[in-house]
Amino acid sequence: MTNRTKESQVPGIPAERRTAFLELMLLSRECDRRSGIVLRQGEAWFHISSAGHEALAALAELLEPEDLIFPHYRDRTLMLARGMDSEAQARDLMAKADSHSAGRNMSAHFGHRAGNVFSIASPTGSQCLPAVGAAWAERMKDGRGIVVCSIGDASTRQGEFFEALAFAVERELPVLFLVSDNRYGISTSTERMSPQALGLLPPERTRVVDGSDPDAVYAAARAAVGPLRAGEGPVVLWCRLDRLESHTSSDDHRVYRSPEDIEAMRDPVDIFGGRLREEGLVDDEWLRLTRARLARETEEIYDRVAAEPSADPKSITEHLFAPVTTAGAPPAQPLTRPCGGTMVAAVNRALATGLARHPELVLFGEDIEDPKGGVFGFTKGLGAAAGQRMSNSPLAEATIVGAAVGLAAAGMRPVVELQFVDFAGPAWNQLAAQLTTLRWRTASAWQCPVVIYAPWGGYLPGGGIWHSQSNESLFTHLPGLRVVVPSTPEDTEAAFLESFDCDDPTLVLLPKHLMRRRRQAAEQPWPARGARVLRAGTEVTVVTWGNGTELAVQAADVLAAEGVGCEVVDLRWLVPLDRETVAASLRRTGRLVVVQEDNRTSSFGAGLIAELLGSDEEFYALLAPPRLVTREDVHVPFHPDLERAVLPGVDDVVAAVRSVLV
Repeated sequence: MTNRTKESQVPGIPAERRTAFLELMLLSRECDRRSGIVLRQGEAWFHISSAGHEALAALAELLEPEDLIFPHYRDRTLMLARGMDSEAQARDLMAKADSHSAGRNMSAHFGHRAGNVFSIASPTGSQCLPAVGAAWAERMKDGRGIVVCSIGDASTRQGEFFEALAFAVERELPVLFLVSDNRYGISTSTERMSPQALGLLPPERTRVVDGSDPDAVYAAARAAVGPLRAGEGPVVLWCRLDRLESHTSSDDHRVYRSPEDIEAMRDPVDIFGGRLREEGLVDDEWLRLTRARLARETEEIYDRVAAEPSADPKSITEHLFAPVTTAGAPPAQPLTRPCGGTMVAAVNRALATGLARHPELVLFGEDIEDPKGGVFGFTKGLGAAAGQRMSNSPLAEATIVGAAVGLAAAGMRPVVELQFVDFAGPAWNQLAAQLTTLRWRTASAWQCPVVIYAPWGGYLPGGGIWHSQSNESLFTHLPGLRVVVPSTPEDTEAAFLESFDCDDPTLVLLPKHLMRRRRQAAEQPWPARGARVLRAGTEVTVVTWGNGTELAVQAADVLAAEGVGCEVVDLRWLVPLDRETVAASLRRTGRLVVVQEDNRTSSFGAGLIAELLGSDEEFYALLAPPRLVTREDVHVPFHPDLERAVLPGVDDVVAAVRSVLV
């Protein structure tokens, strides 16, 4: 080979890196080829090829170790450049025990904690809001790091992409949106439906790039990275390229693409390899020898990984939550602090304490800044102490929760307010796909210490369908999410303070009916976690939470006058459930009544009864069938008389208790 003769004419990847970058592209292509062989051999179940997307890894030449990447599933070459080597990618393909997800996440759902590569979740576009949250954290830390959010062109039609872009522009965040425009969303052409084709992207922040040319990608990225680090706000690199293979191993693009279309596709390996031949950096013999060496080395690696063990099925429930302690011993149980007053004041006091104790704590939500302090006043007066750590969110629940995931991933402790839990729907993708799976799908390499709090429940006339929901079962159904429903100021403050010290996501549901009720300070503290016995009794166990505590205690007073002793148990924490306190009470009384305001079908109360009856000890302790006092399967209406007609009342609880005594 000869020395490079055209160095001054090439504005792209530097001279000293060009040959190494071509070898990286060849390695990525070989990993794709070997993955297809392993799949056909039955050692893998699914494969997503990155062939045609290799040039995008030129961006890695400009990144610093502290920069975060929220990748796309065709970013194999970028992952190699970031340190996720072919051995790690082979483990990922074959879902081995030592893979980054311990075999829990799909292949090509990359993640590499050491390289600051966030874990991929399958719902397309769901990485965008966490990416801008992480960029916001970097801005608050006054760092120079940037965040790369890599996404396919079809996924840019997801609403969360637009929310993320809007948030990044609003706050001038250092986010590089790296869009791979391969003109297809599986089999659907995107040429007339992408945001770029429709003219929906801000032209002053968008650069259209030849994504098949590493030098073009490098030049465009270099022009973007400097302003990003200087705080000039986000940039969209719209990279036009070709997907050289089918969407996945389950697809055949020959079904929907013509032979002429396939033949016309551009191969970035050929483009860059040909350029380096012209420059005299490589020749055909170098290419032949390098391809042969990479094929041999990759085959050896994949064969070795194929012999590695898969994860032990017995370990599958590990990493849902943080370990109790590093030594495995139970932690000291915190106690509530007698405080009295209202639940609203308790939230405010807990948030003030959290801000003082945790410099990384951030408050975020709709209307929470002073002077409003939130629609219920939870954050009123905290602005001076919080400073930049408290800010109003846009009217966008997905942004609130998604940004919180990114903040947490970047080392902050976000505490976010949803004005009403009824409006959690737009955030569901982030709750179910990102927030609650992150620790588990990365075997605790990433964690998500987010606290979400929201007013919850009915018994407040005039709420109607969308301000009275008590939908706790939706959230308790998500593994990895802690759910607490306090009903006193002491329990409220303790739940928040305990959650600020926890490395897992927590949802605090605040009963609107009780939150402004003034209470006397408790005479003595009690454990902050688990269930609490509100009233001792020997004949019937009444289990409830939230607004149900008021109904249960009032019903117990009525029944006490009749000589019936009810043991009222306030669960407080639905997840983790203090099953033993409930079961022990049931074994003593032999009778069970569960009181909830949620509707019957698939509810938490129904699940609790099923859980208890599934144990022989509790089942054979029953002296009567259990009862569920609940709203029937109907929405909560607006008129107060209609609301009272559908929500359980004290008389319903009394009747249920009497029925189990017959």
